[in-house]
Amino acid sequence: MIEKIFELKQTDDKVIEKVIVNEHLHYMHAILPQNEGLPLHQSNANVYMTVLKGTLSISLNDEETRTYSPMKVLSIPFNTKMNVRNENQEMLEIIIFKTPAPGDYYKLNNK
Repeated sequence: MIEKIFELKQTDDKVIEKVIVNEHLHYMHAILPQNEGLPLHQSNANVYMTVLKGTLSISLNDEETRTYSPMKVLSIPFNTKMNVRNENQEMLEIIIFKTPAPGDYYKLNNK
């Protein structure tokens, strides 16, 4: 078998899981109940975020909060302040893809 298989959790509880973390990328999966979110932080790589279920509420830098429905993909640049949360009753499920892997971005852009 050449391929590697990774499985995402299926639950109604809060989950923030690192599915694939290597020198090339970080692939994460999050399930967030109402009024839950990711810690407020600066992006440490280029971030691509896919909304699978629910409604994503996100504030970037000092901009107002925007909402995104399922099947939307956001591209968020390196070093952007991110406030990611679920402000709605329905569970929010997202995929977060970081590339190049955190740490590599800084090395690649500061040679």
